[in-house]
Amino acid sequence: MGNREALLDGAKQCLLEKGYDRTTVRDIATAAGVSMAAIGYHYGSRETLLQQALFSSLEDWDAGLQAQLAKLDEPKGPKRFEAVWNLLIDHIKANRTMWMASFELFMQAQRSPELAEVYAKGQPGALSAMAALATGEIEETIDAETIRTIGAVQLALVSGIVMQWMSYPDNAPGPKEIAAGLKGLVATLD
Repeated sequence: MGNREALLDGAKQCLLEKGYDRTTVRDIATAAGVSMAAIGYHYGSRETLLQQALFSSLEDWDAGLQAQLAKLDEPKGPKRFEAVWNLLIDHIKANRTMWMASFELFMQAQRSPELAEVYAKGQPGALSAMAALATGEIEETIDAETIRTIGAVQLALVSGIVMQWMSYPDNAPGPKEIAAGLKGLVATLD
């Protein structure tokens, strides 16, 4: 493994252990076993490296989740909804520090036009992934309207549920409560 890859792995480790804001250049270099100057040479800045580390971690998580979702017996319906949310909640509980780093980075993007641009470029992919998660359809086959509507609502729902599980896990909703809440909201539209 070269210095570039070692830095990325070290940054991922630091994100999980210390979070975005508390990770220093020294922390990353120590975890990677390389000099601090290597960060500037390979990534330009601590922030760019941490952003790439977080996005890489999210891609790793997505690949693992997709593999688990592929094993589900139910292609659609209430049983699949419950199974998907059980997987997501298990992931939230098992990867709390990654989710915290993700929220930290989102907050940083609100103060950084460059990072906000990176987030904006990733939004279409996030919406289509969320649409696939919600519908059980193959992501590449989902139409633009479904991505824009179901994908956006699913992303908002996942973000909110993550925040609840991180803030007060003893009272956060499970799959049955999430389903009941959605049904209740839909009923208000009639």
